[in-house]
Amino acid sequence: MIRIISFKICPFVQRVTALLEAKQVPYQIDYISLSDKPDWFLALSPTGQVPVLVTEGGVPLFVSDAIIEYIDEVSAPLQADLTPEQRALSRAWSHQASKHYLVQCSTMQSADKATYEDRVAKLSKSFEKAEAQLGDGPYFSGQTLGNVDIAWLPLLHRAALVTDHSGHDMLAAYPKVKAWQQALLQSGIPQKSVAEDFTTRFSDFYLADRTWLGRGANMDEAPATSAPERSGGCCG
Repeated sequence: MIRIISFKICPFVQRVTALLEAKQVPYQIDYISLSDKPDWFLALSPTGQVPVLVTEGGVPLFVSDAIIEYIDEVSAPLQADLTPEQRALSRAWSHQASKHYLVQCSTMQSADKATYEDRVAKLSKSFEKAEAQLGDGPYFSGQTLGNVDIAWLPLLHRAALVTDHSGHDMLAAYPKVKAWQQALLQSGIPQKSVAEDFTTRFSDFYLADRTWLGRGANMDEAPATSAPERSGGCCG
């Protein structure tokens, strides 16, 4: 069975596990602490980052883009009969999502409104581009779930958790992206692709009192005492 080495709130890991869930590929998952990486993990990962996928043959694969390609090569595609051009566009739109994972991580850690607004500007541009590209849905390419949906899933799932906690909706200006988010949530894949305590761990890290979002995104509230951002919430 495929084995995944994971950190519980890493969006790059969730992209991998979401694809495995969507394809109904069985896998085992082991969680580590990025602040105390075990020696056996460092022996598997040249970058020291999660995710790592260990194949059934015992070969450790690293870097999420490479892992996604491997999963696609050893399992049936989510979207059959795509042309080379369509597959290239799928990879390109998937990259538009994954390159913003760290942007969203940083944005959610903003200690005050001004910092948040400065950081969210770049993230919002990605949602604006997706809004212009989306059709009638429910998924990115229409009726069929595809790799682009899986790549955007971590961003959209986290945006939903932020809204639930703070009332602040990162997607308020993008109705098509919002509908896309809801379709993915209703598929059940976001919930299946994370640990049972994911919401608690995510909230403890990104939605604590040290962040503007964690304090409820209250515009009238005085800024919290300055505190350094915590590392380890993201990966590669």
